[in-house]
Amino acid sequence: MKRVLVIAISISAVVYAFSCSKTSPNQGSCSGPKAVADSSQLLAFAKKYGVNAVADTSWLYYEIIKPGSGPSPSASSKVFVRYAARFMDGSYLDSSAVSTRFSMDSLIKGWQYGLPKIKPGGQIKLLVPSALAYGCAGVAGAIPVNAPLYFNIYLDSLK
Repeated sequence: MKRVLVIAISISAVVYAFSCSKTSPNQGSCSGPKAVADSSQLLAFAKKYGVNAVADTSWLYYEIIKPGSGPSPSASSKVFVRYAARFMDGSYLDSSAVSTRFSMDSLIKGWQYGLPKIKPGGQIKLLVPSALAYGCAGVAGAIPVNAPLYFNIYLDSLK
Protein backbone atom coordinates (compact mmCIF):
# COMPACT_ATOMS: atom_id res chain seq x y z
CA MET A 1 0.00 0.00 0.00
CA LYS A 2 2.88 2.37 0.76
CA ARG A 3 4.23 1.92 -2.77
CA VAL A 4 0.84 2.79 -4.21
CA LEU A 5 0.60 6.01 -2.22
CA VAL A 6 4.19 7.06 -2.92
CA ILE A 7 3.69 6.50 -6.64
CA ALA A 8 0.30 8.19 -6.50
CA ILE A 9 1.66 11.25 -4.70
CA SER A 10 4.49 11.52 -7.22
CA ILE A 11 2.26 11.44 -10.29
CA SER A 12 -0.87 13.02 -8.86
CA ALA A 13 -0.15 16.51 -10.16
CA VAL A 14 0.04 15.30 -13.76
CA VAL A 15 -2.96 12.99 -13.50
CA TYR A 16 -5.00 15.61 -11.69
CA ALA A 17 -4.26 18.30 -14.26
CA PHE A 18 -5.33 16.16 -17.20
CA SER A 19 -8.21 14.22 -15.68
CA CYS A 20 -9.96 17.07 -13.92
CA SER A 21 -10.38 19.01 -17.11
CA LYS A 22 -12.90 16.35 -18.13
CA THR A 23 -15.49 14.79 -15.90
CA SER A 24 -17.80 11.95 -16.62
CA PRO A 25 -21.37 12.07 -15.30
CA ASN A 26 -20.55 9.86 -12.31
CA GLN A 27 -17.38 11.67 -11.25
CA GLY A 28 -18.65 15.10 -10.32
CA SER A 29 -16.50 18.20 -10.39
CA CYS A 30 -13.03 18.91 -9.04
CA SER A 31 -13.56 22.65 -8.85
CA GLY A 32 -13.93 24.93 -5.83
CA PRO A 33 -17.54 24.01 -5.13
CA LYS A 34 -16.47 20.39 -4.54
CA ALA A 35 -14.00 21.57 -1.92
CA VAL A 36 -16.83 23.45 -0.21
CA ALA A 37 -19.11 20.41 -0.52
CA ASP A 38 -16.50 18.25 1.26
CA SER A 39 -16.53 20.62 4.24
CA SER A 40 -19.29 18.78 6.09
CA GLN A 41 -17.38 15.48 5.87
CA LEU A 42 -14.13 17.13 6.91
CA LEU A 43 -15.73 18.91 9.87
CA ALA A 44 -17.52 15.75 10.99
CA PHE A 45 -14.20 13.87 10.92
CA ALA A 46 -12.51 16.69 12.84
CA LYS A 47 -15.20 16.62 15.52
CA LYS A 48 -15.19 12.83 15.84
CA TYR A 49 -11.40 12.55 16.10
CA GLY A 50 -10.69 15.73 18.09
CA VAL A 51 -8.93 17.70 15.36
CA ASN A 52 -9.20 21.44 16.12
CA ALA A 53 -8.88 22.49 12.50
CA VAL A 54 -9.23 25.85 10.84
CA ALA A 55 -9.76 26.38 7.11
CA ASP A 56 -7.62 28.43 4.79
CA THR A 57 -8.85 30.11 1.61
CA SER A 58 -8.46 26.89 -0.42
CA TRP A 59 -10.81 25.01 1.98
CA LEU A 60 -7.89 23.01 3.34
CA TYR A 61 -8.54 22.37 7.02
CA TYR A 62 -5.49 22.08 9.25
CA GLU A 63 -4.31 22.01 12.84
CA ILE A 64 -0.71 22.88 13.64
CA ILE A 65 0.33 20.61 16.49
CA LYS A 66 3.94 21.77 16.59
CA PRO A 67 5.21 24.66 14.42
CA GLY A 68 8.85 23.51 14.17
CA SER A 69 11.72 25.89 13.51
CA GLY A 70 13.83 27.09 10.61
CA PRO A 71 12.71 27.75 7.05
CA SER A 72 9.34 26.60 5.75
CA PRO A 73 9.24 24.36 2.67
CA SER A 74 9.01 26.12 -0.69
CA ALA A 75 7.73 24.82 -4.01
CA SER A 76 11.25 23.64 -4.90
CA SER A 77 12.00 21.95 -1.56
CA LYS A 78 12.57 18.27 -0.97
CA VAL A 79 10.78 17.32 2.23
CA PHE A 80 11.40 14.36 4.52
CA VAL A 81 8.20 13.37 6.31
CA ARG A 82 6.53 10.69 8.38
CA TYR A 83 2.79 10.50 7.97
CA ALA A 84 -0.43 8.60 8.52
CA ALA A 85 -3.36 8.82 6.10
CA ARG A 86 -7.01 7.94 6.68
CA PHE A 87 -10.28 8.06 4.82
CA MET A 88 -13.20 10.07 6.24
CA ASP A 89 -14.72 6.93 7.79
CA GLY A 90 -11.52 6.65 9.86
CA SER A 91 -10.23 3.61 7.99
CA TYR A 92 -6.50 3.30 7.33
CA LEU A 93 -5.11 4.39 3.96
CA ASP A 94 -1.33 4.47 4.40
CA SER A 95 1.50 5.50 6.70
CA SER A 96 5.23 5.85 6.87
CA ALA A 97 6.98 5.52 10.23
CA VAL A 98 10.32 6.11 8.50
CA SER A 99 11.13 9.53 7.08
CA THR A 100 10.25 9.52 3.37
CA ARG A 101 11.52 12.03 0.81
CA PHE A 102 9.17 13.88 -1.55
CA SER A 103 9.58 16.84 -3.90
CA MET A 104 7.09 19.52 -2.92
CA ASP A 105 6.09 20.08 -6.54
CA SER A 106 5.09 16.41 -6.92
CA LEU A 107 2.76 16.32 -3.91
CA ILE A 108 -1.01 16.69 -3.89
CA LYS A 109 -2.19 20.29 -3.56
CA GLY A 110 -3.34 19.72 0.02
CA TRP A 111 0.23 18.90 1.04
CA GLN A 112 1.66 21.72 -1.11
CA TYR A 113 -0.61 24.20 0.71
CA GLY A 114 -0.31 22.60 4.16
CA LEU A 115 3.38 21.80 4.63
CA PRO A 116 4.59 25.43 4.28
CA LYS A 117 2.49 26.23 7.37
CA ILE A 118 5.10 24.39 9.48
CA LYS A 119 8.89 24.14 9.66
CA PRO A 120 11.29 21.22 10.22
CA GLY A 121 10.49 19.44 13.48
CA GLY A 122 6.84 20.47 13.10
CA GLN A 123 3.66 18.44 12.99
CA ILE A 124 0.43 19.27 11.18
CA LYS A 125 -2.91 17.54 10.74
CA LEU A 126 -4.50 18.11 7.33
CA LEU A 127 -8.10 17.52 6.34
CA VAL A 128 -7.88 17.65 2.58
CA PRO A 129 -10.91 18.18 0.33
CA SER A 130 -10.96 15.86 -2.66
CA ALA A 131 -10.21 18.70 -5.08
CA LEU A 132 -6.88 19.20 -3.25
CA ALA A 133 -6.20 15.45 -2.98
CA TYR A 134 -6.65 13.00 -5.87
CA GLY A 135 -9.86 14.59 -7.13
CA CYS A 136 -11.75 13.01 -9.97
CA ALA A 137 -8.74 10.85 -10.85
CA GLY A 138 -8.54 8.88 -7.62
CA VAL A 139 -5.96 6.10 -7.48
CA ALA A 140 -7.17 2.85 -8.99
CA GLY A 141 -7.67 0.19 -6.34
CA ALA A 142 -6.59 2.47 -3.49
CA ILE A 143 -8.34 5.86 -3.38
CA PRO A 144 -11.85 6.40 -4.76
CA VAL A 145 -12.61 9.40 -6.96
CA ASN A 146 -13.56 12.57 -5.09
CA ALA A 147 -12.38 11.23 -1.72
CA PRO A 148 -11.48 13.79 0.96
CA LEU A 149 -8.56 12.57 3.10
CA TYR A 150 -6.94 13.07 6.51
CA PHE A 151 -3.17 13.23 7.04
CA ASN A 152 -1.11 13.53 10.22
CA ILE A 153 2.30 14.72 9.03
CA TYR A 154 5.65 15.18 10.78
CA LEU A 155 8.06 17.34 8.82
CA ASP A 156 11.44 15.87 9.76
CA SER A 157 13.65 17.99 7.52
CA LEU A 158 13.93 19.64 4.14
CA LYS A 159 16.50 20.44 1.46
